[in-house]
Amino acid sequence: MSSSLFDVVNPSNESQISQVVRNTPEQTSRAIERSTSAFASWKLVPPSQRAALLRNFSETVRSHVKELADIEVANSGHTISNAIWEANNVADVLAYYSGSVERLGGREIPVAQGIDITFKEPIGPVGIIVPWNFPMPIASWGFGPALAAGCTVVLKPAEVTPLTAIRLGELALEAGIPEDVFQVVTGSGSDVGETMVLDRAIRKIVFTGSSAVGSRIQRLAADQIKRVTLELGGKSANIIFDDADLDKAAASAPSSVFDNAGQDCCARSRLLVQESIYDKFMERFEEAVKGVRVEDPSLETSQMGPLITASHRESVRSYVDESLVLFKGSAPEGPGFWYPPTVIGGIDPSHRLFREEIFGPVVTVTKFKDEQEAIALANDSDYGLSGSIWTSNLGRGLRVARGVQSGNLSVNSHSSVRYSTPFGGYKMSGLGRELGPDAPDSFCEVKNVFISTEI
Repeated sequence: MSSSLFDVVNPSNESQISQVVRNTPEQTSRAIERSTSAFASWKLVPPSQRAALLRNFSETVRSHVKELADIEVANSGHTISNAIWEANNVADVLAYYSGSVERLGGREIPVAQGIDITFKEPIGPVGIIVPWNFPMPIASWGFGPALAAGCTVVLKPAEVTPLTAIRLGELALEAGIPEDVFQVVTGSGSDVGETMVLDRAIRKIVFTGSSAVGSRIQRLAADQIKRVTLELGGKSANIIFDDADLDKAAASAPSSVFDNAGQDCCARSRLLVQESIYDKFMERFEEAVKGVRVEDPSLETSQMGPLITASHRESVRSYVDESLVLFKGSAPEGPGFWYPPTVIGGIDPSHRLFREEIFGPVVTVTKFKDEQEAIALANDSDYGLSGSIWTSNLGRGLRVARGVQSGNLSVNSHSSVRYSTPFGGYKMSGLGRELGPDAPDSFCEVKNVFISTEI
């Protein structure tokens, strides 16, 4: 069965910018076979050499940051400032994990009548399935530590945003990564993604996407006892206490939810405000929201671009009851899949707007009385990925952080992700952790060897 082509569209003007191969299940299987063959030699590459190759990959990406950023702006509608950060993040991740290669070792465990030692060995070929909202960094969070551990990688980008992944695959070869160690296979989830999950040669799946698809991947992988790391949905809370720096909290709140047009699983899409300062905060917040510059993402002044597709814009629209809108920002008219920053109020926590992941530039605002109610509201969700706490009381910040059921929290900040710290969620937000110093361990098997010293 031969492959076909699919169109890639610029979401800010709806123009076709490329056509990409839609690989078949058979072609995907052949890529996995090549990955398996490459693994036999890649796992034996001396640590110092593998580290050098990853450093070279990092430097190669760094030298193409502007090119990669321009591709992402056109393909994903990301603002140019965000896209430059994202491309640099890929280089940073590769540099960070190049340093882990030579430190990825086992240990000696004291035992009687002998010596006991452990080895960390790469698990084998890994399948990485990447979403469309942050194509570059999320891909590198998987392939960086996987390659460092000695695994080979088959990367499947989202069908609507494949272009930077394709270019990263080319840059890997340019940097000296051996052929078939890092492959990019474009196509649909049903053809490429499911083939990867079901193929026994793939020993781990790293998936970022919706909780529904993550649940299906976990069920399919269970038949093979195949490892999975799942980074799924979010409905994070941004909690504003009465002792917070209101100017800073209000000025930063729009970026916490409208960055990348709200297409972010870490988006603080539930704003919880202590009732005693509600009016003061909302006055500042409204001014900040209406000041968000929603415009051509290639402009350096742009703070928010379009949604990814027309169908996704309709999904976001379907959530919004105009009678509940407190205020909105502005957005361009077409062409392009534009939607304005939107603030909703006056809803009960049982409302779908409070509970479901909208994945767009829409935030709900809810009042709370005290610390206990704030924690209860934050935890009243099936998700637990991220969130923020604004207070000048360090004790309160720590108490609330310990009380909120979420994998990544920030106090007086909205920073969720650093390549040097673990990232992942509670509840339906996922399974396992990415990033941080221990990430390569998740791509290894631990082998225990006992050596008798008895005469």
